[in-house]
Amino acid sequence: MSHVKAGGSSKNVHNNAGRRLGVKRAGGQNVKKGEVLVRQTGSTKIAGQGTYLSRNYTIHAAQDGTVSFKKVRKTHFSGKTVPRTQVIVK
Repeated sequence: MSHVKAGGSSKNVHNNAGRRLGVKRAGGQNVKKGEVLVRQTGSTKIAGQGTYLSRNYTIHAAQDGTVSFKKVRKTHFSGKTVPRTQVIVK
């Protein structure tokens, strides 16, 4: 017989902090150059006029102005079109 009890499974080990993703500046809000507008995983929203996309898909303001959002259709390489939200700073 075994001298040690069977090892149980630990259940409470997946306590990771949230990633704080999402829209950080609402439409109509004034922003300054370099401010974070959207934090996202992958390109769910696309950078439009007056914005730029960083390496981790964060959208920043490239100029001072007012934020607006616009629905657009983006074409994939295969020819399929998908709806996306475009972030614009004017």
